[in-house]
Amino acid sequence: MKNLIFALCCFLLAGCSSSGRLNADGKADLKVLYVGGNADTQSYTRKLSPEEHEASVQDRIAAFEELLRERFDSVAVVRGKEYTPEMSDHYDVTVFDGRVPAIRPQIMERNDKGEITRYVRAQLLPEDFSAAAVTIGSVGEDVGRAIGSKNDWYCLCLDAQAHHLVEDHPIFQGPFETTLTFETCPTPEDAFHYDYYYDGEMPDSLPMWRVQTKGYKTDPGFPIGMVSRPWGYTDSPDAEYISSGVCAKTLDAVAIGRHGNFLTWGFAASPAYMTDEAKAVFANAICYIAQFKGKGMLARKFNDRIATREYLKELIDLARIEPYEERVGWTEESNREGLKKQAEARAKKARGEKLSEEESYYLKFKPQRPMTLAEYLKRYQKEAYAILGEDLAAYPAYYNENRDYFYGGEGMYSMVVDEDCKAWGIPNNDKRLLDKAIACLEKGEETDRARRVLERYTLCTFTEPAEWRKWYDTYGDKLFFTEAGGWYFLVDGPATLPGNDYHAREKLTVEATTDEAAATEKQQAQLGATSQAEPVRAAARLTGTGEERKIEIRMRIHPGFHIYREVAASDSYVPVSVETSLPAGWSAGELIAPAPRKFGTAGTTVYENEVTFFVPLKGSGSGTATCTVKWQCCDDHVCMPPQSREFTFRIG
Repeated sequence: MKNLIFALCCFLLAGCSSSGRLNADGKADLKVLYVGGNADTQSYTRKLSPEEHEASVQDRIAAFEELLRERFDSVAVVRGKEYTPEMSDHYDVTVFDGRVPAIRPQIMERNDKGEITRYVRAQLLPEDFSAAAVTIGSVGEDVGRAIGSKNDWYCLCLDAQAHHLVEDHPIFQGPFETTLTFETCPTPEDAFHYDYYYDGEMPDSLPMWRVQTKGYKTDPGFPIGMVSRPWGYTDSPDAEYISSGVCAKTLDAVAIGRHGNFLTWGFAASPAYMTDEAKAVFANAICYIAQFKGKGMLARKFNDRIATREYLKELIDLARIEPYEERVGWTEESNREGLKKQAEARAKKARGEKLSEEESYYLKFKPQRPMTLAEYLKRYQKEAYAILGEDLAAYPAYYNENRDYFYGGEGMYSMVVDEDCKAWGIPNNDKRLLDKAIACLEKGEETDRARRVLERYTLCTFTEPAEWRKWYDTYGDKLFFTEAGGWYFLVDGPATLPGNDYHAREKLTVEATTDEAAATEKQQAQLGATSQAEPVRAAARLTGTGEERKIEIRMRIHPGFHIYREVAASDSYVPVSVETSLPAGWSAGELIAPAPRKFGTAGTTVYENEVTFFVPLKGSGSGTATCTVKWQCCDDHVCMPPQSREFTFRIG
C-alpha cells in the first residue's frame, strides 16, 4: 500500500513538471524574471511628487519580489527601463509589471492639414518573442498589442473581484494548494448595458471570488485593472478564457486569460493587496504559463477593433426605436440644461450684474439639434443602412438571414455580406469554402470569385491551382477559422507552416519617419477630420490682446465616440482636463466648459460631436505659454487609453 501511495505521488509530481515542480522547500523549480516599474498608488485623484511615485514603485517591487521568492526557486528583479527582450531567454517565465523600452518607436505621419496619414504603434517586444510571460493589468496591452496579442485594452475598469471562473482550470488546481471562497454579490450595474450579449436573462447577483483586498471603487487612487475583449478570444487553439471580473463592460470580459505564450492577469494589485487565495492562484498561473515557453502566438489580432460575428447582437439591439429615443433624450436634456444657464446669465446681465466667464459663454449658447432616425441608423448601422434605410423591422431578419456570410476583416467594427460566399451557399467559416474555390481554379470556372475568396480568407500566396490543392490536402484537417485574428483560416501548428504568415503578402516599403519638430501655432489651430484610428482631434489657439487673453480649445469627436467631463466615484474613466504653464506675470482662470450630457445614472457626464473650452488668462510680460489637454475617449464597445496633446504659444 505504501508503495502504491508513493508511486501515485510520483505520478502527480511528474504531472506538474511542465508547470513547475515543487521541491523539498515547497517552491516551484522555475526561474522567474520580474520586470517592475508600475506604482502601487496612482495619480488619478491627486498628482504624486517624483519622490512619492518612486517610493510607491519600490514598495510594489518589494511586494512582488517577496511573493516570488517565497514560491519560486530562482527569482531576478529588474526595472522596466533596464529590460531587454534577450533577458527573458534565460528564465522560464517573465512577469511584466512595468513599461519596457520600445524596440521600434511609434510612427505618426500627418499631411499638411494635420490629418494622420500613417500610424504605426510603438513595438516593445519582437514579433517572434516566444518567452513565457505573465502581464499585470494594462501592461498586457503595452507589450502585446503591436505583435497581435488578444490581451488588448477593452477597458481599464477592472476592480477587485472575479466571477465566471473556469474553476477546473489548472491555475486553480496547483501545484500550490488553492481554495476558492465565493460570496454572492450584485451583478455589476454596467453589465446590464450589454445585456444583449448575454444568453438568457441577466442575473441580479453572481458568485464572486475576491482577488484583492482593495479596489479602485472603494479606494480612490488604487491601481485599476484591465479587461480584454471577449469576442473571438477563444476562436484559435492558442487562446483560452480563464476568468472575468467586476468591470464596466460585459460579463464575459477577459480578466484572466492566455493567448499563446502570454497570460494576462488583468487585476492590478500587487501582492501586498492580494488575498492569500489569489497569491496561490497567481503563483500557479506562473507555473502554468511556463509550459508555453518557445511556442509563441499563432493567431494574431493586429486590429483591436475588428468585428466578429458577436457584433451582430449589438447591431440588432441598436436597430430599435428605444436606443434612438434614448440618444435623442440625452441631447434634449443637455439643451435644457444649457438654456437654463443661458436664461440665468441673461437675467443677471439685465440686472446689471457682472457675469463670470462661464456665464458669458452661455449667453451665446445654441441648442444642439437631436439626430434624426436616418442619421442615427447611418451612424450605427453603417453598411446595412444603405440597404434597409429606416425600416427597423427589416434589420433583425437581415442580420440573422445573412449571419453565415458576414465578413468583418476590414476596417473597424465593419460587417458586410460577402456575396461570393453567399452565391455558393457556403458559410465563410466552413473550410468547404476553400475546397470549392480551389476546385473552381482547377476547372477554370468562376476563377475571379475563387481567387477573391482564397485571398480574403487565407494568408497564402500560391499562384497555381496545384499549389493550392497540395496545401489544402496536406493541412485541411488542421485548419481552423479565426475572426479576431483577421477572418482567416490558419493551420493549427507552428507559425512557420504555410498559411500562417501574416506578413506573406506585405509589400516591403521603407519610408522615412515623420519629422518630430514642434507644430507651428497655425498648425495647432487646425482641427482636421476625425477617424476610427484617431477619434478625437484637438486644436488650440490664443485669442485676445493686452492683459486679458483666452486659450480656446476645440475638440472634435468622431461619431459614436464620447469624452468625459465629470466622472462619478464609482466609474474609472478619465475626465477631460486642461493644464497650463505660463510665463511669469500671467495667471489662468477656471476652465469654461459647456454643459455636458448625462451618461448612466451614477453622475458621469460626457461630450459628443464638438465641444469648445476656454481658459481665461490675465497678466503682462512675454514668454512661452504651454497648454496640455488630457482626455479619454470611449465608444459603445471600448475605452481607449487616456490621451493628451500639448500646445505652445508665444504670449505678450
